[in-house]
Amino acid sequence: MQISAPPDHEIVVIGAGFAGIGFGIKLLDAGFADFVIIDEADGVGGTWHWNTYPGIAVDIPSFSYQYSFEPRPTWTRTYAPGRELKRYAEHCVDKYGLRPHLRLGTSISSAEYDEDRNLWRLSTAAGEVSTARFVINAAGVLTRPNLPDIAGIDDFTGAVMHTSRWDHGQELNGKRIGIIGTGASAVQVIPEIASRAEHLTVFQRTPIWCLPKPDVPLAGSFRWTLRRVPGAQRVVRAASQAFVEVTFPIAAHFHGILPAGPLGERFGRAYLRRQVQDPVVRDKLTPRYGLGCKRPSFHNSYLRTFNRPNVHLETSPITRIDDGAVHTADGARHGIDVLILATGFKVMDPGNMPTYRLRGAGGRDLERWWHEHRLHAYEGVSVPGFPNHFAIFGPYGYNGSSYFALIEAQTAHILRCLKQARAVRANHIEVTAEANERFFAEMLARRRHQIFWQDSCATANSYYFDIHGDVPLRPTTTVESAWRSTHFPLDDYQFQRIDAS
Repeated sequence: MQISAPPDHEIVVIGAGFAGIGFGIKLLDAGFADFVIIDEADGVGGTWHWNTYPGIAVDIPSFSYQYSFEPRPTWTRTYAPGRELKRYAEHCVDKYGLRPHLRLGTSISSAEYDEDRNLWRLSTAAGEVSTARFVINAAGVLTRPNLPDIAGIDDFTGAVMHTSRWDHGQELNGKRIGIIGTGASAVQVIPEIASRAEHLTVFQRTPIWCLPKPDVPLAGSFRWTLRRVPGAQRVVRAASQAFVEVTFPIAAHFHGILPAGPLGERFGRAYLRRQVQDPVVRDKLTPRYGLGCKRPSFHNSYLRTFNRPNVHLETSPITRIDDGAVHTADGARHGIDVLILATGFKVMDPGNMPTYRLRGAGGRDLERWWHEHRLHAYEGVSVPGFPNHFAIFGPYGYNGSSYFALIEAQTAHILRCLKQARAVRANHIEVTAEANERFFAEMLARRRHQIFWQDSCATANSYYFDIHGDVPLRPTTTVESAWRSTHFPLDDYQFQRIDAS
């Protein structure tokens, strides 16, 4: 029997954001050296490479938004600005020796499983084909901009840019600016550009809950303490993690047991009253859905920006756009020079999970399979019929805590599989259909306590809901997610040795 040629790489990691970087670091730790990290960008950092709009910052405390094994004592604020996250990504790549493993400026368009050779064939947008034994989808969900489908938008003759592809060469001073959307990125960018614009029109579809942000500069003495005092970083991180856990995972997933939402809503409305002077504008900014139905935002100047005489909040729906204006359903014509799209990303949408066409055993198409069977994956990592393919951010993997908690948990899960395969000399790993269905049933049974299923969420227009009406967030605490990543039954996977001829 003649054994076919080995794959080009044992492992291909798709995505050079923090998920891909973290996974690469742990691969080296575990003794896996034959891997490449591929990304379509020309630099590392993922979200923090692409997003450079004014005011960009992390929306959870910096001490939680970092790897547990690489704490950074030099954050300048409790909520780090985007440029510091980008530098942190570069630092980790260099410190842990990942540069030789990077292949940037390369977009994976498809991955197809070759059953005869038990490997994956990866095609790039440039038409290149390479092979891998194992494929790790480390592309985040905040990757593909969600562009609005508005009649006439292509006819607009002014400047148009999405917040995730900011054009720093575009002059904003003295311009009539329109911004579509009031989500997380809009909350950060609106206060930054309001003072530069001649006039700023904010087109709002659904108001967002905005709460005060405990964002303060970190003094040099504090940073010195973190660097020099034993245990200081662990204490600060523990406090930060507790804050993050209480404000989203526990509040959202255990609402039926600990209904903290009403208290938070009263606090949010009181904050809104203090910030916004005009009662009509204040009413327009008041959410008609419960706190937690969609991710709230934290900012200290967003709401009061609407007190400015050059800022107008428009809540009438957009009907069309022409060469120089946005038209709304109330008959108004809003003259615009620069149009900013703060319309978020394709999160649970087709074409984004994953960002490439994925065909498994028997030609099974993942997008079609999810359309027919609903979005779900075993522990948020694996799908039956797609052997040797794993995801960092899969359905029911993320619980709303720090992305770094997700990255480290899912990395531990996948590495446990790879190490087991190495131990038993297997080269084929596939989750069983029974394990996958058992996990999905458990997730559905536990969601009854989530806030998303309360009547107050009916008008939230939340991107958490997928096309099936499900919310594929993991209804567990962060501690449970981490524990399960290292204690799931290995028997839930099939480990085989397949020698192709």
